[in-house]
Amino acid sequence: MRKKAKAGVCKAAQMRSGTQHPFGMLSGVTALGGGETEVYRQIRNAVPILDAAIGKLVRLTGGFEVCCADPAAERGLRQFLRSVNVGRGQVGIESFLAAFLQSMLVYGRAVGEMVVGGNEIAAVLWGDVTKLYVQEGDSPLDFAFGQWQGGAVKIFPRQNLILFAAWNPDEENPYGASVFRSMPFLVDVLLKIYSTIGTNWERAGNVRYSVVYKPDDASGQVDAQERSEQIAEQWSQAMQESRHGVVRDFVAVGDVQIKVIGADGQILDSEVPVRQILEQLVAKTGLPPFLLGLNWASTERMSAQQTDLLTSELWAIRRTVEPVLLRICRLWMQLHGYAEEPEIVWDEISLQDIVEQAHAALYRAQAEKLTAEQEETA
Repeated sequence: MRKKAKAGVCKAAQMRSGTQHPFGMLSGVTALGGGETEVYRQIRNAVPILDAAIGKLVRLTGGFEVCCADPAAERGLRQFLRSVNVGRGQVGIESFLAAFLQSMLVYGRAVGEMVVGGNEIAAVLWGDVTKLYVQEGDSPLDFAFGQWQGGAVKIFPRQNLILFAAWNPDEENPYGASVFRSMPFLVDVLLKIYSTIGTNWERAGNVRYSVVYKPDDASGQVDAQERSEQIAEQWSQAMQESRHGVVRDFVAVGDVQIKVIGADGQILDSEVPVRQILEQLVAKTGLPPFLLGLNWASTERMSAQQTDLLTSELWAIRRTVEPVLLRICRLWMQLHGYAEEPEIVWDEISLQDIVEQAHAALYRAQAEKLTAEQEETA
């Protein structure tokens, strides 16, 4: 039974970009963009491997299709998902999903909004979750989202249009925990190693010299200061001309020693500590190292156990974001008078080689054939 929704005025977007107030936790309002969110942002910017891990997790999550009992509803809903405006010059629910997943993995939570105009969803926008506030009531079921506007937290009047998802919530982080949780200490050590490597190579490439003049007689000791100034001037001129490709010899009288400052300090081997830290960081992402360009093993293939673990990780991400997608689909169907329940059908996760999949299919067919033959002879 198709029921046409009542036409109404176009609703404006509720979320705004604004600065956070330092006392946002007053009056039962908690800021979801705490200080750790900036730490997570810096971690992603500072460590390229972790940035690549977030991008690969988003892409490996894959796309989806919607199915409905009514063919007309299915066609209309699929067309809507392909052409919906998601803001920032982007179109299609896939663009919304990519940005939504990145926010959810990096910050542990993601927020979006459905903008309704008349009997149509005009846009599905993703927002900055670091600007979000939540006001809790007496029970876990009583809460509302808002933003800091005009010197106070303004609760959104249409909470049913807000899209929110939390990744790995627990008792300490009920609104989600970032994939980067437990990483700041190791990332700090890793960046110190990289910074030291850069400093050491700068020292090795941009050499500093130490010129020591030792007078060998009494007359030299009397005018040692004058001679040292002359040596310093001539040495400076020789170094400046060498920068322009001019070879100039340095001649001095007396006991003059020239040494490279820091030549005795060896550059430490960083391969072992860096690998130990990267192993911990990569293990937290759930991705095999070779997918991030780390060739630690002799082969670059995933075992069946690794494939199962990564597949389960990707399905966990899908289960977390699927309710958000279903809310968008349900609202579109309700606005267009469809009573059917939509179904999200995710694309198949294919991480094994095609040859291995063919072998598995062959083995299953052979097992089914043997089972059928045994039943016939029995």
